[in-house]
Amino acid sequence: MSAHGHVDLGHTVAGWTGTTLALLGFAGAGAALCAGWASGILIGLGVVVLAGLVTWLLHLAGWGKPSGPRPEAEWHWRVRDPAARTGHADCLGCRVAGPRRAVPAAAGPRSPALPVAEEGALTP
Repeated sequence: MSAHGHVDLGHTVAGWTGTTLALLGFAGAGAALCAGWASGILIGLGVVVLAGLVTWLLHLAGWGKPSGPRPEAEWHWRVRDPAARTGHADCLGCRVAGPRRAVPAAAGPRSPALPVAEEGALTP
């Protein structure tokens, strides 16, 4: 058992790669800012944008995770997501990838139907 208890912390290849690239980009841009190198700042910020793109592409390739908890067998950070090929329901990254990847919600509407008001119930 870890210090965080018995939970899925969501560590994935996509997450670790994106975080590492973004950290390097911000560190490079910060060093360039201290050195007064304007082109270096833009290069560092370009690496940050690249980090977001790489993370998204790795998520689409199955190296990310869907929203919410995963089964315990999929907790290891090097386990590919089997549902990534068709896309994840309620996933912005999968919806941005195109309509063929977006999965319709299988459970129907998110909230239960509201009760229908009786006719004349709202009039005084």
